Amino acid sequence: MFPKKLQQKLEERKANNALRQLGTQNNLTDFSSNDYLGFSKSKTIFNNTHAFLTEQNITYNGATGSRLLSGNHPLYNIVESLLSSFHNSESALIYNSGYNANVGIFSCVPQRGDIILYDEYIHASIRDGIKLSHAKAYKFKHNHLEDLECHLARPPAGRSGSQEVSQKNNIYVVTESVFSMDGDSPDLITMSQICKTHNAYLIVDEAHAVGIFGEHGAGLVQHLKLEKDVFARIVTFGKAMGSHGAAILGSDSLKQYLVNFSRSFIYTTALTPHTLANIHTAYHELILTENIKKLHKNIAHFKGEVIKNGLQNYFIASDSAIHCCIISGNDTVKLMSQKFQEQGFNIKPILSPTVPKEHERLRFCLHALHSKEDISKVLKGLTTFVTKSY
Repeated sequence: MFPKKLQQKLEERKANNALRQLGTQNNLTDFSSNDYLGFSKSKTIFNNTHAFLTEQNITYNGATGSRLLSGNHPLYNIVESLLSSFHNSESALIYNSGYNANVGIFSCVPQRGDIILYDEYIHASIRDGIKLSHAKAYKFKHNHLEDLECHLARPPAGRSGSQEVSQKNNIYVVTESVFSMDGDSPDLITMSQICKTHNAYLIVDEAHAVGIFGEHGAGLVQHLKLEKDVFARIVTFGKAMGSHGAAILGSDSLKQYLVNFSRSFIYTTALTPHTLANIHTAYHELILTENIKKLHKNIAHFKGEVIKNGLQNYFIASDSAIHCCIISGNDTVKLMSQKFQEQGFNIKPILSPTVPKEHERLRFCLHALHSKEDISKVLKGLTTFVTKSY
């Protein structure tokens, strides 16, 4: 038997046309994945990964255990040194995924009595990590620096439900450099200045910025030269890098602390040598590839076609590879997604409760390998669908 409470929750999802289901891969033109640079299908990276493993005389498949037991094979030091150098960071600590990294840092770094201020649209993995911490957490309005300053200026005793804390307790401010559900970015320069003024520690998730922004795709923090102003950066390898895993960039002391107290790092089997070799090869490809330039040309073309087709009022402003067209209602946005699939385009609907009700959307993920013709065709089709729906 299945518990009635759980079955009821499933029925509610079905009633709201919001039930998640696993799909299958298809041969449609990809406007849905995070493979922004086409690295996941790169034969060059595939072949170079094998060559690198051969050069290192690595012929085994599994990690055999956690990094603190038997899984800390030599490639970890090689790749973490590469990441530190590439991202201009004192140290780097690799995790098995972006989810593991966010849960790992937020569950153990903020202490009892500390305060976490997070953007209201922050990723679910960060929210889950915050829930596991003993700190008090408060959200501020999305990309709203005045609201953030109000929270920072508010005395601890004035916070709803909070107890007065001493000056020794820390404040952590959390944001993303590119938001996955909107594609927009905060004013990181001003945010870092605000954090300095209030002695707060800034943490930035760069999952959707690495490979897209900065020299050789190093990320938005480096592009803005804010490395020394950010307490920790989370970079992931399953998006533009076309691989798997993540890393937390920060000081040597932060790395040492995480190795000792981050449970999602300590109590899990390490990544395989092949995955680390793949990350190593993908980073070297970032320095050589022309795909970053191609991606930005496609982003510019997409934005131009949005204006040309009179769709700008439907889209959230974005300079990233993620562009979202707001179409309220799960039924409507799912129907539009289906129509696009019938025309050969894989565009996913983002439904409530993943996003707020009435803010459901079609999310267009742009890739370096898209043709301008496909971009123009897909937006012309969107114009037709929007006109019929409204």
